[in-house]
Amino acid sequence: MTHKEIFKAALNHKNVGKVPVDFGATPVSGLHISCVDALRKYYGLEKRPVKLHEPYQMLGYIEDDLAEVMGIGVSGVMNRVNLFGLENANWKEFTLENGLEVLVPGGFEITVDANGMSYLYPEGDLTAPPSGCMPKGGYYFDAIVRQPPIDEDQLNVEDNLEEFTLASTVDMAHQIAELKRIEASGRGSVASFGGMGLGDIALVPATQLKYPKGIRDVEEWYISLVARQDYVREIFERQTEIALANLKTYYEAVGDMADVVFVCGTDLGTQTSTFCSKDVFRSMYMPYYKKMNDWIHQNTNWKTFKHSCGAIADFIPLFIEAGFDILNPVQCSCLGMEPEKIKKDFGSDIVFWGGGIDTQYLLPFGKPEAVREQVLSRLEVFSKDGGYVFNAIHNVQYGTPIENIVAMIEAVKEYNR
Repeated sequence: MTHKEIFKAALNHKNVGKVPVDFGATPVSGLHISCVDALRKYYGLEKRPVKLHEPYQMLGYIEDDLAEVMGIGVSGVMNRVNLFGLENANWKEFTLENGLEVLVPGGFEITVDANGMSYLYPEGDLTAPPSGCMPKGGYYFDAIVRQPPIDEDQLNVEDNLEEFTLASTVDMAHQIAELKRIEASGRGSVASFGGMGLGDIALVPATQLKYPKGIRDVEEWYISLVARQDYVREIFERQTEIALANLKTYYEAVGDMADVVFVCGTDLGTQTSTFCSKDVFRSMYMPYYKKMNDWIHQNTNWKTFKHSCGAIADFIPLFIEAGFDILNPVQCSCLGMEPEKIKKDFGSDIVFWGGGIDTQYLLPFGKPEAVREQVLSRLEVFSKDGGYVFNAIHNVQYGTPIENIVAMIEAVKEYNR
């Protein structure tokens, strides 16, 4: 079977004796750029700098030669513009603080202050306030909150919609080209048409905007879910209107070339609980998610992808009711997220994408043999009756030993043999 056939079978809850593998298809299932570079060196691939396609999480782009060695069966559309508003084009060389030589988008410009703090700017405009910062010795850019003073009497929904726009012809051409590239590789595909992440906390600070307005502070946003519910609902209503228009436009352009569409990365869980109650989810989120998912299922063959970290076992039935086909990253180390339990309770109704290895403790700090054992154990649980795509729990982080990453990859190969 081809990679795509194995992937499609998994999405349709069919067990064909092999599981599809994802690394890098989404912004929540990738590897830190240093890990991508280390893998290229380990497998003896052509020496060349890795592309830093998402500076926010410092994710490295996985080229086809590495994808083949890793056994990757699904690829994602690289965003035309990243979370700092930089077009992923006109790549240029850049050396990270640790000496690693990488490629960055042409608009990537930083300044460094007297304390060694590096600042990144929206659209690469050094005349605008910086929207991201990385401390000396750090490995990621954190969003800088640029919350203007809030006047309750002057709050305008339009201010929180500035970044959600109708798809342009340039955007559509990019999606078509990327999906054709993935199709030629023989892998399954994940597209991200943008605009559907309702309240995604990574997007709230609007790091791509030079002068964001509205509610842009993370804490203030969570307060708004209780104190300004009408305001938030109106944002979600308008955002959903834009998303539905874009879905129609994109489907007319790409048809069923896409296998999966990334709907949202809105996190709803902590290590031990959830950010909101089930009642709040039902009233604030579900009506809008359902509109999007219903349109997709009624008009396309796409499967819909929902990301949420944390202890969200109680929310899984709500995700299913809202029409989501896929759940990621399946954070098994959280309260109530035991693999055997959630697979038994929900495995026939939703595809689990992730959960293959603990990335907080075992993968970065354990031994290769322990990594292999957990990967094989998780594969046995999650692959039963299909409905599983292998990935680590969220992105593989800086400092993860290359021998552990390789142990994870080789364990999946062992299982698939």
